[in-house]
Amino acid sequence: MQQVPAVSIDGITLSQSLAIIQYIEETRPEPRLLPADPMQRAHVRIICDIIASGIQPLQNLYVLQKIGEDKVQWAQHFINRGFQALEPVLKETAGKYCVGDEISMADICLVPQVYNADRFKVDMTQYPTIRRLNQTLVEIEAFKASHPSRQPDTPDDLRL
Repeated sequence: MQQVPAVSIDGITLSQSLAIIQYIEETRPEPRLLPADPMQRAHVRIICDIIASGIQPLQNLYVLQKIGEDKVQWAQHFINRGFQALEPVLKETAGKYCVGDEISMADICLVPQVYNADRFKVDMTQYPTIRRLNQTLVEIEAFKASHPSRQPDTPDDLRL
């Protein structure tokens, strides 16, 4: 589909965020990205699916190029719609992180989506749980290093 991300690992090239994250979870057991508890694992997957299937695809570069000059309003609408669904879920599942007190796949999905929300100037005051979680996560060194604004190919105007 000529999209990112793609990663070459263990002699194969993988694409699609969740497939990459799940492969890493399955081949590198520490730190674990899915909780041991089946109910918590289900919550992590729900959060990931809301973000990766329900919000993010509507902001892919290809989609935004097709939308044209209304792309900011388009992105705001679908981010808000997704965050309105995500906020009550996170109110129920969150501890220090999205699901309890251990970092999971859900946290890995959340940070870049909040970055997109900021990029499209979404009013984040409506989503206090999402804001709190993101503020906690972006202080962690691994999240700082992998933040979308810090990647080598990030345009200068999108760098933090």
